[in-house]
Parts: sequence; C-alpha cells; structure tokens
Amino acid sequence: MSGSHRLLALCLGVVIAGCAQDGATPADTEATAATPTAQPDATAADGTAAATGPDSQADDATVADGGSPADAPAAAGFDIEALPMSSQALGDFPFFSLPEGHRAVQTKTLDFGEAAFWNGVDLTRVEGRVYATGIRRDSRSGGDFSDLAVVRNLEAVVLAAGGTEVSAGQVPPELRDAAADAMRAYRVEAKCYGHSPQQVFVIRQPGSNIWVRTCRGGTYAGLVVAQEQALEVTSALLPASELEQALAADGRVALEVHFATDEADILPASMPQIEQVVELLRSSPELALSIEGHTDSTGNAARNLELSKARAASVVAAITAAGIDAGRLDAAGFGDTRPVADNATEDGRASNRRVELVRRE
Repeated sequence: MSGSHRLLALCLGVVIAGCAQDGATPADTEATAATPTAQPDATAADGTAAATGPDSQADDATVADGGSPADAPAAAGFDIEALPMSSQALGDFPFFSLPEGHRAVQTKTLDFGEAAFWNGVDLTRVEGRVYATGIRRDSRSGGDFSDLAVVRNLEAVVLAAGGTEVSAGQVPPELRDAAADAMRAYRVEAKCYGHSPQQVFVIRQPGSNIWVRTCRGGTYAGLVVAQEQALEVTSALLPASELEQALAADGRVALEVHFATDEADILPASMPQIEQVVELLRSSPELALSIEGHTDSTGNAARNLELSKARAASVVAAITAAGIDAGRLDAAGFGDTRPVADNATEDGRASNRRVELVRRE
C-alpha cells in the first residue's frame, strides 16, 4: 500500500474500542502543559521596534501625539472561532484507527462525559461523546514500541482531517489540579501523567467541534477524542403530588436535579423540579425536609464529600429564595458513602449521583 493510501485508510478508520472498566485510580498529577509561544516584537507607528524585554514597562507606551500613557493591550484568550473549518467527511466516532501493529488498552467510551484540554492559553472543558484509550504494541506484530511513532501517526491523520494543533507540551502547574479533576474518569494510559508530552488538536466542523489529545508515556501512548454535543435529557419531572406520595410511603425521594460537571450550580433545566418542591412545601406547611447530597465513588473521597454538601446547600438556597422558611430545611452531604447502586457500572454511578428529600420528624 502506498504512503498516501495508508494515510487515507488511517484517516477514515474507526478505532475498535473495548470498554475496559475503571480499576486503576487515575493520577492526580494528570495534566500536561503547552510550550509557551514566543511573541513577535511589537513595532511602533514609525517602524522602529518597540521594547518587549523584561525591562520594558507598560506605562512607557504613549499615544501618537505624545499624550498620556496608553493602556497596555489585554492578553488574547483562546478563540476557537478563529480556527479554520474542516470540510473533510469523517466516519463513525471516534473517527481514527490506531496505527497498524498496535492495540487499545484501558479504554473507556462515554456517550456523554467530560474531558479537559489545554488550548495553549487555559483549559477548555468539553462535554459530549468521549473516547479515551491507551495504546501499546501488539505482541503478535513483533518489533519494539515507539510512542513517538504512534503520536506522529495520529498527528498525520488528524491534520489530514482538517484539524489544527492548538498546543503541545505540558499544562501549567497551576492548572493541573483542575485538569486532573476533569479527566479523573479515564485510566492512566489513556491520559498519561503530568510530565508526559502531549499534543491537542481541534477539528472544527459545522455544528460540532472535535477535540483530540495524544500523549506519550514511554512504554505506551494515550489518545482522547471528545466531540462536543449537548446532553439529551431523559429524566422526568416529579410533580409535587408524586413527591408527597413518595415521602409518605418511604420517607425519602430522589429529585431530578442536575448540576454543572463537578460544580454545585443547578442547571437551568432543573429549576422546574425545584419549583415542584416549593409547591409541595407551600401546600404542606407542617412539612420539614432534609436535603441530602450524594456522589458516586469516582475520584477523591474528600472532594466528593465537599461536593455533595455544596449541592445540597444549593438546593436549599434555591428553595428558600422562593420564599420558603429556611428553618424547615436542613442541608447534608454524604459523598460516596451511601450508594444505592453498583459503582462499577456507568448506570450505577449515575444513580448514586443524586439529591434526596428526606422527611424530618
């Protein structure tokens, strides 16, 4: 097969991904960071070079007529709209096959998940379909493993698909905790460690951006592909009457309330459910409730406990903001200590991430 035909075959291939279950704890020092880009010398209006070294001061700049000092220009942020669009037709998600003679390990595919990408300026947190896999040499193919060969192969097919490289190197130390937290659902060989070199690409297509991150781990390489898309909400609103019935029968009921990923902010789509709780409390003035937050077991237990408490407090704040007496409500969080389903499955973890109303005696 010619080089060009091999490149096309790689570009159009689909990764055969096995869904290995999380068994290893992702490294807290996950993140990796971009090499700073040298800034071109500024040029004054008369064509002379403006000072850009460390000794130059922002207040030395003056307006053209010699008046008061000019404001220093604001640092430019990452602008995905400035990247070129791709018109290349892609196959099925996750779009790219592994190089010949290699196999996928520690793989996870989520219909809806989150991943963090260092864009050269800050972190971009992407929600949508996510594929994350480690890559090793297939022992049946013979030969030694080269992580550089793997990432160069992937770089070639991503660029051929119209992708743009937005960063290469390591995530700055001050952003590594945030990056690791957003990537904690994925295994080490898919995302590598903090010191591992990585490249991040964006493929802009109408209606959906695709983010690709490769990393080098020495004896393995990693690949993360995330396609931006909105969550298809399948939860149903529980009206006040059903909440009342569940509390009467069981003393507790789980609310259909959703939050921003790893945050305590209630999503706007969940506010109608909060309104039903308010209606319940207005129609039953003797009713007092404990609002209890729970998480799955993914990630750090101390962080999970903190998050569960914050989410319960957010629900209490939303209810009292509607005029309900705060004395009728308590907020409590239990982290991952009270699961109602198996944390070994995605469905189980989804059930364990919940906020419950509990009748106070």
